[in-house]
Amino acid sequence: MIGVDDFLGCRDVLFITFDTLRYDVAVQAMRAGQTPNLQKLLPGGIWQERHTPGSFTYAAHHAFFAGFLPTPIAAAPHERLFALDFPGSETTGARTCVFDTPDIISGFRGAAYHTACIGGVGFFNKQTPLGRVLPGMFDESTWRPEFGVTDRDSPTHQLNYAAKRSAEIALNQRLFLFLNLSAMHQPNCHYMKGMTQDTPDTQAAALGAVDKALGAVMPILAQRKWLCIFTSDHGTTYGEAGYTGHRLAHEQVWRVPYAEFLWG
Repeated sequence: MIGVDDFLGCRDVLFITFDTLRYDVAVQAMRAGQTPNLQKLLPGGIWQERHTPGSFTYAAHHAFFAGFLPTPIAAAPHERLFALDFPGSETTGARTCVFDTPDIISGFRGAAYHTACIGGVGFFNKQTPLGRVLPGMFDESTWRPEFGVTDRDSPTHQLNYAAKRSAEIALNQRLFLFLNLSAMHQPNCHYMKGMTQDTPDTQAAALGAVDKALGAVMPILAQRKWLCIFTSDHGTTYGEAGYTGHRLAHEQVWRVPYAEFLWG
């Protein structure tokens, strides 16, 4: 585990959620060579398998922003990267970065970080009061229709915008940049020609599109020194046990890919 306090104020934070990405899909896509840029970035070139604290986007991100990131699958108390100060926490340890704030975003703001959100799925689109809750936690938030789930080129649009904002903000201004990637969320069948239904293969193709877009902006992003958190917020089902979708208690929903590392 990275000791965040060692880097607080010295490194920027890049927090990316690969919305709805299943762990098995992420692993299979990497083995098939569909995600070469992620393989270069992730420690050891692999994803960690973890359990998410929420079965759908809104719940999972509220937990993340309270310091409850996906937990390792081993059965033991696991020290957290971030936590909010409250008595009796069994997962706050010596290396945990603890904020006396209601969420980690305002905690980083209090440490002189500029906080920025680039939205993807509907809970970040700011088109309704509900869609403004999560983006409203940040100093700045951006959502456009081309960032959303129905645009096949959303990975390029979102990551190009992330690179643009990263370059525009002065290097001596600490940055907490959050990005919710929408491509893996349904519908993702449009990432495979001729497909009309979402499947694990079409989600893998969507992840491949994200990887390609990421590769194009890596030289720009790498100009900053990042502490990176890459994770899915939850998985989803594609007919397993008769289930389709998420917000339910199924192994494919709870198992998510995760990585934390230093970059730049």
